[in-house]
Amino acid sequence: MEIKLINIGFGNIVSANRVIAIISPESAPIKRVINEARERGMLIDATYGRRTRAVIVTDSEHVILSAVQPETVANRVVSKEATAVHPEESA
Repeated sequence: MEIKLINIGFGNIVSANRVIAIISPESAPIKRVINEARERGMLIDATYGRRTRAVIVTDSEHVILSAVQPETVANRVVSKEATAVHPEESA
């Protein structure tokens, strides 16, 4: 199985295989999702103090905040900019 990694800004990388959704943080329901993840200890803030522009939800119920636009993150998932790693090569 190929592991695909995507850059979510400032040198932070997430496994594309684990991403369920990339969402804009503007709506009230998404703000609730962020607050609930913070309370559960499942929030990862990768914004480096900048404005949150994308909220990434993973299959492990982690919520990741990114300062990169959702469209940019999504384009990196499908583009060659995403890095493919073969587990047998990295061992």
